Amino acid sequence: MKCITLTVDAIIPYKGGIVLIKRRNEPFKDHYALPGGIVEYGEKVEEALVREVKEETGLDVEPYRLVGVYSDPNRDPRGHFVSICFIAIPKGGELRATSDAKDVRVFKLDSLPKLAFDHNKMIEDAKPYLRDLIEG
Repeated sequence: MKCITLTVDAIIPYKGGIVLIKRRNEPFKDHYALPGGIVEYGEKVEEALVREVKEETGLDVEPYRLVGVYSDPNRDPRGHFVSICFIAIPKGGELRATSDAKDVRVFKLDSLPKLAFDHNKMIEDAKPYLRDLIEG
């Protein structure tokens, strides 16, 4: 029996833009993506979000708002990965690439690179909530 893998992704408003990581590994090696990763067994999705963001960006975050659940079976070439996407607010830490991230950068919403997976859709869905967070 095949199982679905549960993941989380974070849209982090930061210094006038949003935080993106450059992926170190396949799939989508060297493409920019939202920070995130696989939820571990026994872990709440919010805990996974905080852990994955810290591991990949060095930032401490707090989940702020659920953006959506992304469940297209073809969204990830490795198999059926379902992602829960949150907007997350930075609460500390130092922005730096760690773990699976080759690089970490802040991009303006109007100048985003081509992103891995369906992360462009996640950001598009979050835009109504992001404007005030980025400009405020």
